[in-house]
Amino acid sequence: MKKFFTLLSCLALMMLTSCQFSENIYVNEDGSGTVKFSMDASEMMDVLGQMGENASDEMSKAVDSTIVFKDFLVEYKDSISNLSLEEQEKIKAMEDYKLHMVMDPDKRKMFFDIETDFDNANELRDMYKAMNNFNNLKGGETASDNLPLSPFSSMGNEGSTLVSYSYNGTVFKRNVAIIDMEKHQQSLDSIDKSALMLGSSKYIINYHFPKAVKSFSKEGAMYSEDRKTVTYEVGFIDMLKDPEILNIEVVLED
Repeated sequence: MKKFFTLLSCLALMMLTSCQFSENIYVNEDGSGTVKFSMDASEMMDVLGQMGENASDEMSKAVDSTIVFKDFLVEYKDSISNLSLEEQEKIKAMEDYKLHMVMDPDKRKMFFDIETDFDNANELRDMYKAMNNFNNLKGGETASDNLPLSPFSSMGNEGSTLVSYSYNGTVFKRNVAIIDMEKHQQSLDSIDKSALMLGSSKYIINYHFPKAVKSFSKEGAMYSEDRKTVTYEVGFIDMLKDPEILNIEVVLED
């Protein structure tokens, strides 16, 4: 459990560091698939290297850790039962997810993936809610109310925006709706404090389909040679300020 909450601290720091954020969705012929959210914070390793002895001992060690939450819930059920009910619910909400984190100071690598499978793209998981559930965990003796606020805190089912997806075999849509303008404005105020650190970060969409893409609703997208994969990127701060810029429609070949 201690190792798990150490990863939480690392993730919290990654959230406020210049990162490349990726939303990866793999759609199968029958509409099922996998959604994976990734963060590459390798630039942070250079910063830690410059900190020398002041760097956290935990952050200076090589880590390659995978947590399958379904197994984690069974293995640590006794420890989890000692957490608050709120914390228990947050961990149980991650049951269908898998987390992978790699941190290698020598190779200056640091990245994080969280993924889950879905049976139907119309019920595709809102990854922002999953990210916030994970980042908001604090745990027993390693708890800290001073962990930095996730830049995704305004997004997801309990934030100011809601992300939804739909797919009918030919048309795939990603839609973002601002459902609470007051909360959204509050998030904009907090974004200003992180703009310097996150200003160079990108948010990258990578969508993989069983058929070639006929059209993509945004200009500037890139395609794989077989046109079954489409990639589109925006500035991360731009996305946080105006999440509707990632309202996307993808039309596939018949």
